[in-house]
Amino acid sequence: MRLHRMRVTAFGPFAGGQEVDFDALSTAGLFLLHGPTGAGKTSVLDAVCFALYGAVPGARQSPGTPLRSDHAAPDVFTEVLLELTVGGRRLEVTRRPQQDRPKKRGSGFTTEKAQTWLREYDPAEGAWRALSRSHQEIGEELGQLLGMSREQFCQVVLLPQGEFAKFLRSDAEARGKLLGRLFDTRRFAAVEDRLAELRRTAERQVKEGDERLLALAQRMAQAAGDGAEARAWPLPDARPGDPGLASAVLQWAAVARSAAHERLDIASAAVAAAESRQASARRLAEEARQLAELQARYAEARAGAEELAAGQPEQEELKARLETARKAERVAPALEWREQAQRAHRTATAERDRSRERLHPDLADAGADQLAALERRMRQDLGALDSARRAERRSTEIDEERSRLDRQSRADEDVLTDTAAWLAGWETARLGHQTRIDDAHEAATRAEHLAGQLDPARRRLAAARERDALEARLSEAGRRHEDARAAANAAHERWLTLREERLRGIAAELAARLQDGEPCTVCGSAEHPAPARPGTGQVDRATEDAAQQAHRRAESLRAEAEAALSSVREEIAGARAEAGTASVAELADAATELENEHRAARDAAGGLHEARLALASAEREYEQRLAAQRAAQQKIAARTASREALDREQAALESELSEVRAGAASVAEQAGLLEHRAAILAEAAEAVRAVEDSAARLKEADGRLSEAAFRAGFDTPAAASAAQVDERGQRDIQHRLDAWQQRKATIGARLAEPETAAAGRAAPARTEETAHASAAAERALRDAASALAAARARCTELRALSVRAAEETRALGPLREEYERVASLAGLTAGTSADNERKMRLESYVLAARLEQVAAAATARLQRMSGGRYTLVHSDVRGGRGRSGLGLHVVDAWTGRERDTATLSGGETFFASLALALGLADVVTDEAGGARLDTLFIDEGFGSLDDQTLDEVLDVLDSLRERDRSVGIVSHVGDLRRRIPAQLEVVKDRAGSSVRLRGIDGAGSMADRAPGQRG
Repeated sequence: MRLHRMRVTAFGPFAGGQEVDFDALSTAGLFLLHGPTGAGKTSVLDAVCFALYGAVPGARQSPGTPLRSDHAAPDVFTEVLLELTVGGRRLEVTRRPQQDRPKKRGSGFTTEKAQTWLREYDPAEGAWRALSRSHQEIGEELGQLLGMSREQFCQVVLLPQGEFAKFLRSDAEARGKLLGRLFDTRRFAAVEDRLAELRRTAERQVKEGDERLLALAQRMAQAAGDGAEARAWPLPDARPGDPGLASAVLQWAAVARSAAHERLDIASAAVAAAESRQASARRLAEEARQLAELQARYAEARAGAEELAAGQPEQEELKARLETARKAERVAPALEWREQAQRAHRTATAERDRSRERLHPDLADAGADQLAALERRMRQDLGALDSARRAERRSTEIDEERSRLDRQSRADEDVLTDTAAWLAGWETARLGHQTRIDDAHEAATRAEHLAGQLDPARRRLAAARERDALEARLSEAGRRHEDARAAANAAHERWLTLREERLRGIAAELAARLQDGEPCTVCGSAEHPAPARPGTGQVDRATEDAAQQAHRRAESLRAEAEAALSSVREEIAGARAEAGTASVAELADAATELENEHRAARDAAGGLHEARLALASAEREYEQRLAAQRAAQQKIAARTASREALDREQAALESELSEVRAGAASVAEQAGLLEHRAAILAEAAEAVRAVEDSAARLKEADGRLSEAAFRAGFDTPAAASAAQVDERGQRDIQHRLDAWQQRKATIGARLAEPETAAAGRAAPARTEETAHASAAAERALRDAASALAAARARCTELRALSVRAAEETRALGPLREEYERVASLAGLTAGTSADNERKMRLESYVLAARLEQVAAAATARLQRMSGGRYTLVHSDVRGGRGRSGLGLHVVDAWTGRERDTATLSGGETFFASLALALGLADVVTDEAGGARLDTLFIDEGFGSLDDQTLDEVLDVLDSLRERDRSVGIVSHVGDLRRRIPAQLEVVKDRAGSSVRLRGIDGAGSMADRAPGQRG
């Protein structure tokens, strides 16, 4: 990284634009940045850091610390422009922090957001090319090119005040973090992480396998049961990951299988004995059961015989009834015929009575022939009505045609009336349409004029509302500002009071730090005869610092309140300028009135197209109505002649029909009446004939029934009817008789059986006792069989689980070997293994090699600075309980002893850490993946060197030009201004600081000139 040019504007102590030409300073290789205290030497370095990272180093970036110069004019932007070459690319980065600027309209200030620009110089085109304006993109681009964070950049490149020895005094962990970023040893840390991950994975797999093995052992223990063998030989007490777990589980499984086989043999013998006892008990129970069944059979047969004897009379009665029913079957056809004839006669009589009710009373007793003759006369009268029907239909058609002509006449008359009325108002309607078109043209012009007045009225109304709202906020902001100012003044007074009290008692505070034999920091004496004692209420430094911090917080709150008050005042001024003095109600009324007028004008203007269409439509309707009026007049004249011809024809038809209708409303009605009367007469004649026929059939059926009953042996037809039993009833009686006979035969055969008769004479069977004995033997056999099945299942399960355990053990062997190998490598690279004696991590080992190179490069300069006395060496000795690998020691050639760098004096620590920093820069530059550091800044520390050491240090720094590197020394030591001719002087003034280049000779000669004059 090489800096070329930087321009700062309104930054820190610099009020205007100041330019630093680093190219001119770099020609000398070694240059001095000096100036009085508070002039802004460190601000130059802050500007470099701000341009690259958007922030300044260390505590100067604390919240509330502004970057903007208090000397700058309000309209000048705070800005830093830095031109540099990094990674072989020439870039120009420009940054502006967030800042307040005057408003472009009105008074007051507004906040301007932070901005960043990045450009790159294109040598082929000889021009700058814009790359980005994004904070994030620019930060990522510069971060990748520089390879360092802001803190690392400040420690390695800027090395701010008092921080030269920080890296030298850092512990191994802090050194490792910085060196890891510079030399990119993340791949070695990734190897450590990868090995650790592989170790955890392998360990998890081994533990999972052991857990599966232990789970199998638990299942085998459950299968083996809680016997004496299990209590005598319990499961092995091991955890997942223990080395001897697999062998212990397999050994225990073998013992469990042996015990299970012994229990299986015992269970087999018990089952054989139980089977023998169960067979004997079953045979005795079966014999008792058969005897009990025969005895029950004999008792059941005796009870059935007694029941049959009691039911003998009922069976004789059923036989007699069945015989009578079979004789009555011969009378059944005559009975059926007589019932049918009787039903038909009753139906015919009812139908005759119903039809007579519809006849004239004079015909109530008329016979069938008389009724039939009347019907024939009615039918002849119906045939004479056909011509009358045709005349009536034509008369109806004439009525319909006349109605149609009437409707057409009324429609034409309505057309004539409507058309005449419409045409009478045509001229007025046409003028109305034309007036609407003219009014719409005027409304469009008026709407356009009102639209131009509406937006300003709305803005004034919004501004007036904002003005009223801001007036309430203004009083609140004023009150807060007064409170914050009073609190800030009170905090300031308290801080000054405490500071004054502390200064009055500072002697006691200094006396508290005195040590016997050490010189006093005030008088230099090593003796302290009467040190001052603290008085009552002595104020210490912590109390003063707390008061000062409270003052700063109160001052920050006051500034925030003042900024808020100014912001409200600016906003209310802008609102007043826009709204004027009118009230919100007045402006709202005016705006509402304008909106209503504009809306009405706009609505009226929107009807222009519709009015034009309405006029065209009315003109078309005018032509259509004229044509309709002429057509209607012609139709009315033709329709009058047609109506007169129809009237003459209908008068002739009506004269003919009046004679035929005989008082009916129509010919159809007269025909319907005759048809109805003929139907009633025909129905009555038929009913009379049906009654006569059914009476004859009923008389014949009675004769046949009496003859059939006498032949069957019955005294009367009624007796034959009472003896009737249907077929289903006869079947039921026969089935009952057959069942009785069959049961009688069965019971007789059962009582004749020898076994049944012998069982009836024997003593009662002992079934319950033998059944209990058989059930007990059966239970004993089931228990023995269950024990045998359980023993067999136990052996089978133990055998299967043992096979799985053996397979799991064989599969776990390679995993355990892999785990041991990976765990050994992971422990070695992590520094936790016993084989790693110095407890050095892999990344620390690689960084130790880099640190050894840094120490070697630093020693070349340290020996020149110390006159050959000191040498920096790398040490991998462990310090306390920490890890080794990144230690640094100094070898004193005068004593020949190696000691810690913390034992160096102040001046020795300065040039030792300076040599180490320069060596670090050399190694980073030579490293293939490192960032080249062509520009370094050294801030303070030279005041601790004597003249001879200072010369040696400057010679070493001056030798850096051999590698085309420039070093800037930031110091106010006066002797350096005589020793270093190339200088960048910072001059302070009441109007703000400025920079000057001095002592530049040759092509870059800038002996004494102001910024902006490029050499």
